[in-house]
Amino acid sequence: MSSKSITGESGTGRAGDKVFSGVTVAAGCLILFVLFCVAVFLLWQALPTFAADPAEISGGGFGKYILPLVVGTVIAAAIALLIATPVGIGVALFISHYAPRRLAQGLGYLVDLLAAIPSVVYGAWGMTVLAPALVGPYNWLAENAGWIPIFAGPASQTGKTMLTAGIVLSVMVLPIITSLTREIFLQTPKLHEEAALAMGATRWEMIRMAVFPFARPGVISAVMLGLGRALGETMAVALVLSSGSLIASLIRPGNQTIAAEIALNFPEAYGLRLSELIAAGLVLFLITLAVNMVARWIISRHKEFSGAN
Repeated sequence: MSSKSITGESGTGRAGDKVFSGVTVAAGCLILFVLFCVAVFLLWQALPTFAADPAEISGGGFGKYILPLVVGTVIAAAIALLIATPVGIGVALFISHYAPRRLAQGLGYLVDLLAAIPSVVYGAWGMTVLAPALVGPYNWLAENAGWIPIFAGPASQTGKTMLTAGIVLSVMVLPIITSLTREIFLQTPKLHEEAALAMGATRWEMIRMAVFPFARPGVISAVMLGLGRALGETMAVALVLSSGSLIASLIRPGNQTIAAEIALNFPEAYGLRLSELIAAGLVLFLITLAVNMVARWIISRHKEFSGAN
């Protein structure tokens, strides 16, 4: 091969690298620009709410209006993560390290398929199947554990409660956590696993010493991604929750989330009421941003202990 052809191919390669680098930088800048535009739009549209007389705002002031919604959003997302995180990690661990290959492939496809189901389908299932089925257990909890504030009665006779909403959200975020965690478990270096087994460790001890330390930052990322979906979920919560004022009980009608509040009231809102809902969306935007920042901070603290290093 002549030196001219080599030079030509090298020049073409350098040009391709420059084009690819420019496209990736432009894509990253575009994302930041869109995020900035969304923040500016929300802030601009929400300004009338912050400048208005508190007596004109729902609840007697924006703080009194948004606080119950924030608490309800956090409660629903916390319930979802408390249920979905251990189950998702367990399923991912079974698929990656315990199940036979054929069974693992089938379960993996099934989990990925669950992630593609629209949220309104989950909401319809929760409203027509799950909520009526939970009426009996809710009555039992109210009778036998009613002294605990979160189980105080009288229980809802429709099953549309904050606990039901949290269970539906847990089913929705479970495929996200499971799929990402499974892929992270599969990326554990085989040499680490084989070294642990060669030293006499059992399979569980090998997982605890080699797999979990390596996968810890990725698992945190998967959980935080699931939290992001739980915080912003709209239709499923709107269908399975009988909204009302903020209460401590999870089995009585009441409570509301920011996303569901916006979805239920936005079509008929105008004027100051519309600004209130956009201001609520701004608060949800800030909460999601804060969650992602905290997640990145946690991951940066633990990445030095990862087996990837």
